[in-house]
Amino acid sequence: MSLDVPAALLERAEAGRVDDDEFVDCVRRSLPYAWAVVSEVSARAHSTMADYADHAVPPPSEAERGQLLRALASDAIRGGLERHFGVRLAFQNCHRVAAFKPGAAGGATYRRFVSPLAQVRNQSPELRDC
Repeated sequence: MSLDVPAALLERAEAGRVDDDEFVDCVRRSLPYAWAVVSEVSARAHSTMADYADHAVPPPSEAERGQLLRALASDAIRGGLERHFGVRLAFQNCHRVAAFKPGAAGGATYRRFVSPLAQVRNQSPELRDC
């Protein structure tokens, strides 16, 4: 299960009334490792002159790796995180997370980061089963 949804939030969702703040708070509580990584990389992206900041440290366990995968593989979760932190997220392999400034998303640096060439170059034998 991706998110640990409180009963009250589920009831509101079934009635069609969930706002972004409630959803993002559910993500924060459900996926604390992923939240911490995205929070940290987003803060660095906003505080640098570069187009983006990235986090390439392997997670401490498979549970944390699973949180990153769930957060970044879900369009809804990823979109909520992007809106909340004001960045465009990119993801390589099973743990490299990058936060791009809004003006840089879609630019040449972003396109290089998300290209097949960059994905292949970022591979190594130890990452094949991550």
